[in-house]
Amino acid sequence: MLPETGSTPPSPQPLDSEPGRLLARLIAIDSVNPDLVPGGAGESAIADFCGEWLAARGFEVHRLERRPGRPSLVAIAHGTGGGRSLMLNGHLDTVSLADHDGDPLEPRISDGKMFGRGTFDMKGGIAAMMVAAARTAAHAPLRGDVILACVADEEHGSSGTEEVLESFTADAAIVTEPSHLEVTLAHKGFAWFDVEIEGRAAHGSRPELGIDSITKAGHFLVALEELGQRLAQGPAHSLLGTGTVHASVIHGGEEPSTYPAHCRITLERRTVPGESADSVERELTAVLDRLAHTVPDFRYRLTPGLHREPFEADPESLIVRTLTRRAEQALGRPPVVRAEPFWTDCALLDRAGIPCVLFGVDGAGAHAATEYVNLASLDRLTDILTGTIADFCS
Repeated sequence: MLPETGSTPPSPQPLDSEPGRLLARLIAIDSVNPDLVPGGAGESAIADFCGEWLAARGFEVHRLERRPGRPSLVAIAHGTGGGRSLMLNGHLDTVSLADHDGDPLEPRISDGKMFGRGTFDMKGGIAAMMVAAARTAAHAPLRGDVILACVADEEHGSSGTEEVLESFTADAAIVTEPSHLEVTLAHKGFAWFDVEIEGRAAHGSRPELGIDSITKAGHFLVALEELGQRLAQGPAHSLLGTGTVHASVIHGGEEPSTYPAHCRITLERRTVPGESADSVERELTAVLDRLAHTVPDFRYRLTPGLHREPFEADPESLIVRTLTRRAEQALGRPPVVRAEPFWTDCALLDRAGIPCVLFGVDGAGAHAATEYVNLASLDRLTDILTGTIADFCS
């Protein structure tokens, strides 16, 4: 259902394409990630549906469920042998339904767009890759295997793709995250750190006894801003630009009448290819050590948190060239080549030695109140994936 805007609500429109009909069924299944929303439905019901749909079309279906209630599916159409295998990867989970305008589980169509939670991010990609793989499997078998990885938990910790990669591999992969039908060859990574600035507790009337950890932390915040400025002026990646850094969360102090003994700052450093969690830790340590030598009574502790690597595809890899050729044929022009500032499961596939590329639907509203997919792009994506599978796995 569309948000109220003062205009007449859209009327339902019939779906005349297989990917659109499948997407409507996927949208109607609640698959909110419970790591994001306590009590969320998780992926069990949607994995059941996808498994039954694929098994009915001859796929060998494997269900991976190390975490109860958080299954991922791997569905395989086996080739005759001697060909290249291709994995199509997409995530089943969505973010919260609470802030979505209208009924997020009721797919609604207006002006060639389907609205609902997950239409864009990324059940549209799931529907396209399922239909494309089923189309190729319905014809004479290809030489190589076609592998569908419908994974859990991408919106939080990517445990689904990690679990899949422990047991399955392929000669190449396509992640069908939304990309506006543009070939996405890189994305940023991230590294989280906690910086604990140490002071000394004392009564507010006894400044000679106390050390104010919050004011000491202010020196670090200024230095962090300066680091961000240096990064912005430094060498830039051709598609991603430069890395960034920002303070995300700050905690400190107990009460107005006490000098705070501790102040903790959580920060995020977005990384580009060539940067890593280790290089960021060295960078931050240099900043903090300089403060420790120049600011009286400045003491700190630096603790690494979660980190994910940046991703960069080889533009000359076979999967990139094959997909790009098929996209150009379908679009009638060379596709736009681009990068994303956010992180995706491409980095995990790449780290596992699987050349990959990101390519998905057009639309808008990922994680937003109004989310939609352009249905023409859904059909076009399905056609491009079908051709790419046929070319790569033949």
